[in-house]
Amino acid sequence: MPASLLTLKTRNKAQLMLHPGQTAAWDCERRFPAIISGTQAGKTSFAPWWLWREIQRCGPGDYLAATASYDLFKLKLLPEMRAVFEHVLRKYTYRAFERMLVSRDGETRIILRSASSPGGLESATAKAAIADECGQDDFRLDAWEAIQRRLSLHQGRCLLTTTPYNLGWLKSEIYDRWLAGNPDIQVFTFRSVDNPAFPRAEYERMKAIMPSWKFAMMYDGTFTRPAGLIYESFDDAIHIAQPFEIPLTWPRWVGIDFGAVNTATVWVAEDTEHSAYYVYRDTLEGGMSTVQHAAKALGYAKHERVTGWYGGAPSETQQRMDWHSAGVSVRAPAVSDVEAGIDRGIGLFKQKRLFVFSSCAGLRDELGTYSRIIDADGQITEKIKDKETFHRLDAMRYVLGSLGVRSRLL
Repeated sequence: MPASLLTLKTRNKAQLMLHPGQTAAWDCERRFPAIISGTQAGKTSFAPWWLWREIQRCGPGDYLAATASYDLFKLKLLPEMRAVFEHVLRKYTYRAFERMLVSRDGETRIILRSASSPGGLESATAKAAIADECGQDDFRLDAWEAIQRRLSLHQGRCLLTTTPYNLGWLKSEIYDRWLAGNPDIQVFTFRSVDNPAFPRAEYERMKAIMPSWKFAMMYDGTFTRPAGLIYESFDDAIHIAQPFEIPLTWPRWVGIDFGAVNTATVWVAEDTEHSAYYVYRDTLEGGMSTVQHAAKALGYAKHERVTGWYGGAPSETQQRMDWHSAGVSVRAPAVSDVEAGIDRGIGLFKQKRLFVFSSCAGLRDELGTYSRIIDADGQITEKIKDKETFHRLDAMRYVLGSLGVRSRLL
């Protein structure tokens, strides 16, 4: 039982003890309240009660509770949800095989899922949802988009709760939009120590021994640029451009990252007068054949001056041949080395010659999470964390590494 919140339960009434940060989130009526706070500040223990209130408001039906990974689901979210709905309210039963809590009358289901398997989030039309630890690397943009799709029919609300871990979609799509005045979003930030149950001595101890950037995220709940971030030269204030109509005279290039499940494209236009590049479109799609992917890309390019298509690792000759057969002459990237391609992008950002349309949410998410592994001693290693999951950045690397360099066909 989350004793930090529940103080009394008699005659089917629960009295909750909320600290000021939790109270502000409880009182929020906006569609997407987001608690972005320090660790152990009372996020996950708050979420089940928030969802329970939404069930009282919206009535019987399906609801959704998602967390970043299966381990977090087992160790954190599931125990909190069962404590409230099974042991305190005593009106729900957990069905382990289906991973859902079902009301005793069978009219209400709470579907429990992991964001690391976003396909599982597509299983219902939900009236409300909670997204727990949605700032973690495993909780990607496609999972957040899937949750919104599940809520769209009922225009349901979603509570987001997390400690900040990176500068990905949570910052660009939630925090930054809130700062810009989005009426659907309200962000609540507070420190670990703002939870009265959190020891002040522990807060001060960690402040004294942790790197300042990490402490700011983990215990103060504020976004900072983490160590190991690869595209650290990318700055929203400098490199984000609002979409505009690109002149037909500007040449354009497309980078493609092939994949059986995820095929990504990144579209770049060149302002030749100022020697600057603009990423104006990104895609990440699966479940289609090469012919279908190629046809969709050609549909985009129908009224655009696409100068060249680049894609794939040196070994992916067959994939380039398949696209060529489907009508798209994809060339091998001029620069195949990963680090050299990354350096090309970093250099263009530093020179203020590469800009990204604000509408490219997927690429922006990847730019804010693409990082090198930090070892047990706090040292940055050369290894890229989860490198195989950054399809849009690979596509961008292929095209940027080829600009101004002659590439061989196929």
